[in-house]
Amino acid sequence: MANILVVDDELGIRDLLTEILSDEGHSVETAENAAQARKARSASQPDLVLLDIWMPDTDGVTLLKEWSATGLLTMPVVMMSGHATIDTAVEATKIGANSFLEKPITLQKLLKAVNDALAKGERIKAAAPAPKAELTVEAAMTGGMQLPAPVEMGPQATQSFQLDQPLREARDEFEKAYFEFHLSKEGGSMTRVAEKTGLERTHLYRKLKQLGVDINRSKRS
Repeated sequence: MANILVVDDELGIRDLLTEILSDEGHSVETAENAAQARKARSASQPDLVLLDIWMPDTDGVTLLKEWSATGLLTMPVVMMSGHATIDTAVEATKIGANSFLEKPITLQKLLKAVNDALAKGERIKAAAPAPKAELTVEAAMTGGMQLPAPVEMGPQATQSFQLDQPLREARDEFEKAYFEFHLSKEGGSMTRVAEKTGLERTHLYRKLKQLGVDINRSKRS
């Protein structure tokens, strides 16, 4: 069941709500003021908070505003009061309270408010977007697309490139290693290499000659 935090400065109210909610199978934690409520919210991250409006240190509406402003209002909150006005109830609802219970609280209204608030909390969790993965260099270069798994290419494919050189030389160095790999993999067959690399044979011959690739050596290996 749910983990519920009851915040009220009256001991009798805390005990009564604890007894009722515990009988319903919920785990209940209590706080008698805003200071204790802050600690409980941080430590246990409740699924629902029943929050009294009138408290001696910080009133419930102010605490609700505080949680909302700091991003801690991640759970449904049901406000409670025996003296609040309609304006206060409306204000609390605008801030983010799920509903309002007027004291003395009846059993039927309490359970309905709790069940409705917990159901809303579950819908919010289900609709929440998945957490974003840490941005890596690969993700930044591919727009978040996952690159294919690396292919084991054997000892000949092991190659280190000098990056501290002009782009043209670096590109030629890569292309030479690229074609040497495919020539070795296809046993020197120019037809299969042309198919693999997407080049016409004539263009492929010209490219290999330009890069200084030894075709005969590739056939022998």
